Amino acid sequence: MVGLVYKSTGSWYTVKTETNETFECRIKGRFRLDGIKSTNPIAVGDYVDFEAETKNNTVTGVIHNIHERQNYIVRKSVNLSKQTHIIASNIDQVFLLITINNPQTFTSFIDRFLVTAQAYDIKTVLVFNKIDTYDDDTLLEVKYLAHLYRKIGYECIGISAKTGKNIDKIKKLMLGKVSMFAGHSGVGKSTLVNTIEPNLNLKTKMISVQHQQGQHTTTFAEMFDLTFNAKIIDTPGIKGFGIFNMEKEEVGDYFPEFFELKHNCKFNNCLHLKEPKCAIKDALENDQIAFSRYKSYVQILEGEDAHYRTDNFDNEQN
Repeated sequence: MVGLVYKSTGSWYTVKTETNETFECRIKGRFRLDGIKSTNPIAVGDYVDFEAETKNNTVTGVIHNIHERQNYIVRKSVNLSKQTHIIASNIDQVFLLITINNPQTFTSFIDRFLVTAQAYDIKTVLVFNKIDTYDDDTLLEVKYLAHLYRKIGYECIGISAKTGKNIDKIKKLMLGKVSMFAGHSGVGKSTLVNTIEPNLNLKTKMISVQHQQGQHTTTFAEMFDLTFNAKIIDTPGIKGFGIFNMEKEEVGDYFPEFFELKHNCKFNNCLHLKEPKCAIKDALENDQIAFSRYKSYVQILEGEDAHYRTDNFDNEQN
């Protein structure tokens, strides 16, 4: 049988068939060793072949094959720099939730995520949440960031998951697609999902006042069928985002504003660091490229992601 993975707990996988039958499946022991360098060889969004089996009057399934993936979002795994953690696969688009404070989302995190999504040709929409809670100065910061990323070509939407502001825009973009919600713990992913589809009633918790972080709720990535012809993948909060298996020469190609100008560099293999007659550095000096974006680029080249709290895949906190 063929099914779609809706939930992964690390050892068991919830798989739904085209006839909407649901099976709790496991994988063959040797399957993990079959050339798959990932902590989770099967991810939410994967299409798999499995066989049903009955033991003690309980029907389960055994997965024996993964279909080729259209794309996936991947990051470095916990304390295993040579392995990956696939967050989700076969995604039509990602909504990256951003909050200016409570908790703070840094541009370095945003840029790392965008680079990975760009590498796998996954559309990313930047969603600035909790705008109902911001003062005038903070709203100006939202407008600045939205202007910065819109100029590059990314769609940006300011929303309030609690008041419902602009939720209709999110739902319209989701029609007929598989969408993944991602972001730091505490940015309001589960609250947003509940606003979009109240019947799901996902767990949410308050932000810790002391640490400006959320309480753990979502433990595993999980896909949900929505009532308006859409699928959503809710993911655990991510503290940091480690770039995996990307050559230095190709990193700049995943910064769209860099890629647009690189043909003007003197050297074809220019890394935009100390090389002479670099179009990217010229654009930086002329304020055509944001300093925050260039800083993120340099950090990725220097491998600073190892020091950027890439070690945890936290539980969702709202």
